[in-house]
Amino acid sequence: MKNLFAFLAVLAILSFGTSGIAIAQDDVDVVTEEAVPETPVTPAQVLEPEEAQPLHQEIKRIFIEGGAGFMGVVLLALIFGLAIAIERILYLNFATTNTEKLLSEVEEALANGGVEEAKEVCRNTRGPVASIFYQGLSKFDEGIDVVEKSVVAYGGVQTGLLEKNMTWISLFISIAPMLGFMGTVIGMIAAFDSIEAAGDISPSLVAGGIKVALITTVSGLVVAIILQVFYNYIASKVDSLVNTMEDASISLIDILVKHNLKK
Repeated sequence: MKNLFAFLAVLAILSFGTSGIAIAQDDVDVVTEEAVPETPVTPAQVLEPEEAQPLHQEIKRIFIEGGAGFMGVVLLALIFGLAIAIERILYLNFATTNTEKLLSEVEEALANGGVEEAKEVCRNTRGPVASIFYQGLSKFDEGIDVVEKSVVAYGGVQTGLLEKNMTWISLFISIAPMLGFMGTVIGMIAAFDSIEAAGDISPSLVAGGIKVALITTVSGLVVAIILQVFYNYIASKVDSLVNTMEDASISLIDILVKHNLKK
């Protein structure tokens, strides 16, 4: 009987000891978890955004990816078109004349010093209007009808000078998107060649050719849009100057008729 009680006592001690160890272990785990809290990982820590590149670096990268061949030709179209457009803008701005002031000076010169004095005023004035006036005054001795015909004929010459080189701008406007579309076709051909060589359709095979196609197309359209804006501005400026020349020519004929009647 004593042995039975001793065995039960040892078993009870072992049971309580194991339970105490398990409870202590649980307490340690809880303390550990409380002592080291989890730190949430933000998306910014997982993937940091790339720094934005400067504009000229981005343009350079796109130019290289589009292919030096067609992108170079499109760039040349832009450079030549802008050069001609800027030259035309400067020419038209220098050709602008204060016609009201010129008409008053010509009328005053006719009243005070005659035709030669009026021709001198026109000779010292810049612009197509003054050139037309000078041409008309040079024919004054031949009659008003001859003066009118001379003014009309020389007005056409001055209009041609104002519209000089505008056809080149329109050419570059037309050829830039054509070059872009040609680059598109060649890029698609390269993509299909890659598919044929690999014998399988894979996004990595066609992505390069399609990207070149899209870049050249966009570049050609951008060049055409830029040059079209300059072309429309130049055309509107030419129309304004032509209208001014026609109005001033009519006023000159009226002044010469009055001067002829006074003689």
